[in-house]
This record gives sequence, C-alpha cells and structure tokens, in this order.
Amino acid sequence: MADLRVHIGDLELRNPVTTASGTCGFGEELADFFDPGRIGGIFVKGLTLRPRAGNPYPRMAETASGMLNSVGLQNKGIDYFIEQIYPRIKDLNTHIIANVNGSTIEDYTSLTEKLKPLEKIPAIEVNISCPNVKEGGMAFGISCPSAAAVTKAVREVWDRTMIVKLSPNVTDIRDIALAVEEAGADAFSLINTLLGIAIDAEKRRPLLSTVTGGLSGPAVKPIALHMVWQVAQVSRLPIIGIGGIMNATDAIEFMLAGASAIQVGTAIFIDPQAPVKIVEGIDEYLIRHGCKSVREITGALKID
Repeated sequence: MADLRVHIGDLELRNPVTTASGTCGFGEELADFFDPGRIGGIFVKGLTLRPRAGNPYPRMAETASGMLNSVGLQNKGIDYFIEQIYPRIKDLNTHIIANVNGSTIEDYTSLTEKLKPLEKIPAIEVNISCPNVKEGGMAFGISCPSAAAVTKAVREVWDRTMIVKLSPNVTDIRDIALAVEEAGADAFSLINTLLGIAIDAEKRRPLLSTVTGGLSGPAVKPIALHMVWQVAQVSRLPIIGIGGIMNATDAIEFMLAGASAIQVGTAIFIDPQAPVKIVEGIDEYLIRHGCKSVREITGALKID
C-alpha cells in the first residue's frame, strides 16, 4: 500500500478522502456501511449558533447529472451538538471536522468559541457562503472584504486548523482565496454548490420551495476542477477539492489539479460506501504509477 497520509494545516489525515458537510449527518450514519476509520475525516453537518428548522419542503430535486438542494442548514444548534451529538461521535476513529455557519461575524465567533473546549474537534470548516444579514443578505464569500473579515475574526478565537470553504458564485475565486489566506486561513475547501433552478414544466412551478438551490454532483465537476486549479496557481495553502467526485478517477483529477485532499458528497447518496472505494482506487492508481506517496500527485498536472 502506498503512503496515503496528507497534511491540512496541522491536521494529518490517514488518507485524502473525507466526506462533504451535509451529506452524512454527523458521521454515525456511515458506521452502518463501513468503519469510519477507513477514511481521512468527516466534515459534519453544518452547525449554527441557534437551532434552525431549515427551508420548507420540497427542498431537494434531481437534475441531469446532479441534484439541487435548499435544506437551509437545518440543525438543532451548537449547544445541542455539544451536549447530545459530540459525546456520541468523539471517539469515531477518524477526524471530526465541524462546519461553522453564521448570519453575522458575531455568530461565527460565538459558535467557534463554543467549539474550543471540544478536544476531539481538531479543525473547523468555515462556510462563508452564508448570507450576511447586516449587508442585506449578501453572502460573506462573494466579496474580498467580507470574506477576509469573517476569516480574521474566527482566526482570532481559533488556534487549531481552520479551513475556509469558498463559494463558486463569484467573479474570480482567486481574489477571494488570496484575501482569505492573508486573513489567516490554513487551508481552503472548494467548491461549495452552484446556484441553480429546476422547473416542473407541466405545473409551471419550481421544484424547490425556495425556487433556487445549490447544484452538486457530476454536472459541476469541470467547474470545480477549474477553480481548484486556479486557486492552486496563486496560493500555497492546501486545498480540499469538492464537486462531483463519484469515484477514484475523479478524486485523482482533483489532486492533479492541485488538491491535497477531497470531499465526497452527492456520491454518498447513491453509494454510501463510495468514500472507501475511492480510497482503494487511489491506492491502486499510485501503485500502478509507481508513486510511493499520494503527495506526489498533488499539482502534478502536465501542461506543456
């Protein structure tokens, strides 16, 4: 077996395969299908400071080569997570990474402060695709000043690995990445979902209650690959690639484009064992190509 270890900030993953936030709850669900210790980490369902009921149904719709969702960060809030969920998942044999969300910068910092005493949370993923209510609902992640502001504020209260999840719904993702890097991020995860709409032509109505939703799955993969490659050209920070990764070949393409690790999301809904199959496929690829370490293929795309 090749050396599959990768580093994301101060965090060492046993292999580069992790799960995307919102696709497998808090990780317990995976244990019915495989030992969570076989993958590098679990990005848990998005957390907010206060409980959120989420958006009205219907809030998921199948599309060509993908799916739309507008779940709306449904969760019972950070206090419930700390009291009820964390004790159940803290001893899973893999890294548990919290996904942090907020409507104001104060939400982000207050939630992060509450996570600090949890020793089995070695890293957080800061989702800057959330709407900034003080700016009329504009997402934090679509402007350099607001992306940097939330990153800097969270950095001041969090001394472990901080990954910032970038939105693709921007003019140039490289500008956002550099602003976030300067503000203190340790790594990036990208991309978050793309905005889209699905319509029922017979009823002449949108399929989602919120009209728009986040597009994920194979349809977004070429865009995600491009954005990972773009960010890798301007930053030395580790990148966790996300977007339509259905198998090991997809994962390897992201790593060749510059990612150090990847997240599996929509594929889990089709095959809950997809993450471990991807680990096995990456190992087979490395052996076949004579690579001793998975780190050899990060950024190894040949352009000449």
